[in-house]
Amino acid sequence: MARAKAINVKIATPKIITALEASLAKLEADYATQEANEAKFLKATEKWKADVFAFAMANVKKSFNLRTNYRSYNETLNIDFDLNVKESELPAEPERDFEFIHASTYRESKKELSNAIRILKMTDEETVNTSTYNAVSEYL
Repeated sequence: MARAKAINVKIATPKIITALEASLAKLEADYATQEANEAKFLKATEKWKADVFAFAMANVKKSFNLRTNYRSYNETLNIDFDLNVKESELPAEPERDFEFIHASTYRESKKELSNAIRILKMTDEETVNTSTYNAVSEYL
């Protein structure tokens, strides 16, 4: 098994600061729009569920393997059945086109990015060494 050789490069400190500031701005913007994006996704998911239900009801005569379960404690009847369908016949399920960021992850990432930017702005070094770059590269 071959071992990868280490890369030793020097990157200009202002370039790293600019990239980190852009990453911080993107993180803040993504977190700010997350609630609206999630609401749109949930609305699309509800529409998809209604479309799947309408498809199932339109094809109920083709169903097989019928199962029922009556719950007397809350007076509900659960009915399950199977349909043979091709995936192309079903409505397309919506997917998130954004990354959901938990509040704790957001706070931690924002703190680390802000700290890295502050430290890099205080340095007199013109370049950043590889180990420093590796420490901040996950945010770039």
